[in-house]
Amino acid sequence: MTSHSVLKTPAEVTLARQFEEAVGDLPGTVAVRDLREAAFARFAAKGLPHRRVEEWKYTDLKARIAEAAPLAVRTSATALAEVAARPREIDGAIRLFVVDGTFHPEISDLAGLPEGLSIAALADVLDAGREDVLAVLTGLDIAKEDAALALNTAFLRDGVVIDVADGAAIAAPVEIVHVVTPAHAVSVHSRVVVILGTGAKLGLVERFVSGDAGHQRSEVLQVITGDGAELDHAAIKSDDRAALGLSTLTATLGSNAKLASFGLNSSGDLSRRQFFVRFDGDHAALNLSGANLLSERMHSDVTLVVEHVGLAGVSRELYRYVIDGEASGVFQGKVIVRPGAQKTDGRMASNALLLSDTAEMANKPELEIYADDVACGHGATCGAIDETPVFYLMSRGLPRADAEALLIRSFVGEVVDGVAIGALEPAADAVRQGLDAAIDVWLAGRSLGVAHSHQTKGRA
Repeated sequence: MTSHSVLKTPAEVTLARQFEEAVGDLPGTVAVRDLREAAFARFAAKGLPHRRVEEWKYTDLKARIAEAAPLAVRTSATALAEVAARPREIDGAIRLFVVDGTFHPEISDLAGLPEGLSIAALADVLDAGREDVLAVLTGLDIAKEDAALALNTAFLRDGVVIDVADGAAIAAPVEIVHVVTPAHAVSVHSRVVVILGTGAKLGLVERFVSGDAGHQRSEVLQVITGDGAELDHAAIKSDDRAALGLSTLTATLGSNAKLASFGLNSSGDLSRRQFFVRFDGDHAALNLSGANLLSERMHSDVTLVVEHVGLAGVSRELYRYVIDGEASGVFQGKVIVRPGAQKTDGRMASNALLLSDTAEMANKPELEIYADDVACGHGATCGAIDETPVFYLMSRGLPRADAEALLIRSFVGEVVDGVAIGALEPAADAVRQGLDAAIDVWLAGRSLGVAHSHQTKGRA
């Protein structure tokens, strides 16, 4: 009999060694440790996902991750003081800091929390063995085989648990700032768990910040909503250009629950943002949207699976990509309508603007419908910038770079303008202003390249 063994890459060998060395020191009860070991066993059986894995066909981690960075260690007092001194982006927000994968209550806004809101370190909750949180960590069936989620579960050290009581509408948004501080590349695995009671309402903003070391980040947001609960969420990434980021959102929606999540990505060498959402209750609503501004050799992947189980669910997914240089974008969306999910209303769209001859975009929308009374559809567009409005604006005296910038801003404006963060409208305005500022930074960098390109052509 001939036996076959799977050849492990250097990164996979390192990950196995890291897990063996770290698992004994990671927080949690015996049940949590069992969950970790089962998750790493699932990962180890298949290794890093590659192009022959259908869900990762366009984002080959096995080829892209040459080496696994060492796990992040305790943050220095100096670095922590610098993080705490960061200026506030949203006045009135409840700001929390997760630094190098560890939640730091001592520099977070935990004094005088609104009635109905409780916040705890995930490590403490794992040590206490809270069964409802453990059930959340176990995850959805549609996400069970995902390698990125399994790896995060295996190495999970800390994060934040947010509980909102029944009927509590939290006016001030919660802002979680995820920071990676070392000057050398490290890997960070953290998680945020949000449990909303019946009729609860919350606005949540996540910011991801790091230096220029090429960190490897794995972040997960898990949401459980009671009936009639509402969560507005925005994620803003400001990683360095060499960073690798894997972000996952899983959610279970109760009856009449609402979840809206927006993501802006304009940084990082490789990023993948993935969603696993299940409509458990009837008449729930989901809105997923985002803008990806890509240049140089950046690669950005948005992959989602939305499972309708309850009646009359409404789901909307809209993503815009602006791709320059040799960058590449990916959109994979799958909407599953189970047999009992009649009256489902689903719409999914991906639109890409290609600004160079070497830019690439891959679209793969899917519908699996097992009910006969639904209204579902998907669409994808991909094309170059329209030269007619560019010519019109240039004829009015605008440089080409400024003309293109106006059109690009208009292209992504639809998704940015729709961002809402909880009941405190000034906070939503602040978030949108922050998004506009991040878009301006990307456009400014591109404008310099466009101007230089045209000057070079003129001299030729």
